[in-house]
Amino acid sequence: MTDVLTRRRPRLLIGVGSLLAALVVVLLPLPPATQSAVAADGDSSAVTKSGAKGKYDDFSDLKVTVHQTKGLRSQGVRVTWSGGKATREGGGKFNINYLQIMQCWGDAPTGPDREQCVYGGSAAVVADGQGRRVNTTQDPAESGAPFVPFRPANGEPATKDAYDYTYFGPLDTNEQPANTTFANGTGESEFELQDGVQADYLGCGANTAPEGSTPKLRRCWLVVVPRGEHEADGRHITNPQSEGLNTSPLSVTNWAQRIVFPMDFLQVDQYCPEGQPERPTIGSELVTDAVTSWQPKLCTSTGSTFAFTSGSEEQARSQVLGTSSETPTLGYTIDPVPQPEGGPAVVHAPIAVSGLAFAFFVEGPDGVVRDMKLTPRLVAKMLTHSYVNDVPWAAPSPEHVRGNPASYVVDPEFLRLNPDFPTLSATQPMSLMVPIGNADATRVVWNWLQSDPEARDFLAGKPDPDGMRVNSYFKNLGIDKNPELNEFPKVDPTVALAGANPPLEYTILDLAPYTGDLHDGAIRARRGNNNRTIMWQASSDGVAPPKLVNDPPRPGFRAVMAITDIASAERYGLPMAALRNADGTFVRPSTDTLLATVAGMQPSSADSGVLKPDPARVKGQAYPLAAVTYAAASVNQDAAARKAYAQFIRYAAGPGQTPGLSAGELPPGYAPLPAKLRTLADAAADQLERGATSSDPPGSGAAGGAGGTDPGLSGGAGGDTSGGGAGGAAAGGAAGGATDEASQPPGASGSPSPTTVPQQNAADAKSGLTPREILGVIRWVLLAVLILGGAAAISGPVMLRLAQRRTPGTP
Repeated sequence: MTDVLTRRRPRLLIGVGSLLAALVVVLLPLPPATQSAVAADGDSSAVTKSGAKGKYDDFSDLKVTVHQTKGLRSQGVRVTWSGGKATREGGGKFNINYLQIMQCWGDAPTGPDREQCVYGGSAAVVADGQGRRVNTTQDPAESGAPFVPFRPANGEPATKDAYDYTYFGPLDTNEQPANTTFANGTGESEFELQDGVQADYLGCGANTAPEGSTPKLRRCWLVVVPRGEHEADGRHITNPQSEGLNTSPLSVTNWAQRIVFPMDFLQVDQYCPEGQPERPTIGSELVTDAVTSWQPKLCTSTGSTFAFTSGSEEQARSQVLGTSSETPTLGYTIDPVPQPEGGPAVVHAPIAVSGLAFAFFVEGPDGVVRDMKLTPRLVAKMLTHSYVNDVPWAAPSPEHVRGNPASYVVDPEFLRLNPDFPTLSATQPMSLMVPIGNADATRVVWNWLQSDPEARDFLAGKPDPDGMRVNSYFKNLGIDKNPELNEFPKVDPTVALAGANPPLEYTILDLAPYTGDLHDGAIRARRGNNNRTIMWQASSDGVAPPKLVNDPPRPGFRAVMAITDIASAERYGLPMAALRNADGTFVRPSTDTLLATVAGMQPSSADSGVLKPDPARVKGQAYPLAAVTYAAASVNQDAAARKAYAQFIRYAAGPGQTPGLSAGELPPGYAPLPAKLRTLADAAADQLERGATSSDPPGSGAAGGAGGTDPGLSGGAGGDTSGGGAGGAAAGGAAGGATDEASQPPGASGSPSPTTVPQQNAADAKSGLTPREILGVIRWVLLAVLILGGAAAISGPVMLRLAQRRTPGTP
């Protein structure tokens, strides 16, 4: 009997263990619906190098890390260092112990020479002698040439003097002439890299191989020149308050201490097969980074080359409506293309989830500022140029802004919201940079302000609690209530005189110029320069008349902010402000907060197949300036064009939604499309390829992106994303597998940034089951197996015992 019980006991233990395991399987949470993509800062390709003991200074303790060295494009790249000596300032500039960083081209495997480096365009920011000028008095190792010419990679002539700005100058150089090392010996910077499209004189990423052979892409270099306490001639700077370094990093002695990092770029020139049809596309800037990432994959897999022109959505809608067999077009819009009554149907396919951001670059006494909160009323003050320093003036300040704070950083409302914000120079903050032209996304910004009672009252003329009032030139424009406003007006006519003889006048457009587009805003913010031209400058020859030029802020004292798209802010490593949404929550843009907003969107009244951004409904952990961009196409084009554009849509909504940094993937700054939006995109592609008749009504499956009366995300929830669910459960799980992520607060994973975009298998999503759903099925199958196994293990001994009771004497 003992042997039998001994044999039964393991079976009982196994059975109980199986049932407990089943319980654990039920209770354990599923893994996230998506996995994290590779971080955008590219730490997988990070390179760290040490300094060397120079002729006069010991840089052997210095360690510099460039956090991404492969898969590069025009973007920001993070540079950090440790083991340096603290920067010392004097006379209005950094005088000793700082780092100078520049981008260079060069085909030699050992790195570039000094004639191949972009440096000298901002010499006046630090010191005249720190540009491309060199001489034997300052550096005995020099050969006697007065300057180091820049020799471009494209074979064009070298520069003729130290101030030849043929290739780069004060407004477009990416050099960093003075990066601070803090008291603890560390420092950091985000360097603006330029590829061969943005800077053909560098040619980074250009194919240098002969035609027909395997591409060989031009490698570029990031060069760091550490500067210590000794001048190139050996002079030791003992009093940095009154003297400092005044030699160029290109001077032979300083150049010898350089630290060189190889930088591998993505291909920038022709990657599409020649001779295949070109299909034009045009529209919203919000898809620029996504479309330019998809283009190389599309043109090598579809037999078509998809050209892209960034432009206003109004222009895109006009071209879509004017589509014919002779003028095929695909347009990108946020608002729908109006369906022509009795005319050809227009399909709308969702292809991108992104939005706008308030990106900033602010240098405080202790380093770069990373956090900022903004309310709609604070933004209303900036957009109406209601701060004194945001309009042209000379004492006394103009009546229409008199008594208002000089800038946002001394506004009591801003300081109550940002109590730890550093004290900045009175002249340091600059106006909020905004793009020129009209755009659907701009309307979303104004709708956000108009949905907020405080901002709306301020725009209408009501002072804030501290007495600040709107710039009176903006008071009667109706911007407090015009729901269709889609541009940023600059209507203040004030002029001011730039001192000197003869005096020159400057206007608000000189003081606070428009950016060319959202991407340009991110670049200017990265450089810390809004490109204002208010500084009087005499001509160099004394003959030409004087002019107004840019007065770039010096390193360590830069403070700029721009309205840009989230993808561009991510691309250049810019912090983004947390914005207050409809229920008072401050939210930064991230994958989760973008998807939370989409989950609460309702159909547009103009076309039920298109989701309309509505900041008044954005609550909980949802971001107020999110938007869905649609690819819109008329069926009034030939079958070949319809098929090609359908292929584009299927790729964009399928494999193109896989987050990553490689060609064909979804760049940082976008949230992957929820499953239901991908389904709608596929349906729209099918309808476009089949074609439709003019009898299809607007908002039907044919004309409305196969959306019917519900584009799939409202879930009957009324769009309210409050309650911490951020539209997750409230929207009926409408985000199609993204609901759990949408319910998480921004920063729950340690970063509020869309850099940590979830990785999803777009191919699996198109089959109808996401990886999360597949795991869910596996979990329930495993649960059934464990329960059955556990029951069998327990039932065996039980049945045996019952048999013993019925058959006495059984051993």
